Amino acid sequence: MLTRNVCFLCAALFAFTSVGLVRAEDHTQDKIEQVKQAVKEKKAVLLDVREKSEWEKGHLKDAKLLSLSALKGDVKIEEVRKLIPQGAIVYCHCASGYRCLEAAPLLRKLGYEVRALEPGFKALVKAGFDPAPMEKVELVK
Repeated sequence: MLTRNVCFLCAALFAFTSVGLVRAEDHTQDKIEQVKQAVKEKKAVLLDVREKSEWEKGHLKDAKLLSLSALKGDVKIEEVRKLIPQGAIVYCHCASGYRCLEAAPLLRKLGYEVRALEPGFKALVKAGFDPAPMEKVELVK
């Protein structure tokens, strides 16, 4: 019984990875300096696909938020167009580099050139991207 369960798990894992849902080679090969330059020249947009609660704990200064759950859900194309200009390269990122791989094909279906960044938010800050200043929250006494 245990052997059969292990075999089933292995088969499921193989099927999951072989359909290309999580493939590290799908991350962009663009160098961080290229990304910074493209964003600076407004040829590219940084798109954070984390959830809003994660975004609120810290995000990149020049990034825009469009969560993966919103992309999978009922986000309207008009809302996406307001957020991301047509013709711009979209560098999407998340916490660890995997949600952006899932978001990329969804954005491509909307006509965007998408390049998924492997480094997550914290690694991008360490690589020299500026974090957005955090808003000060006043506590009610």
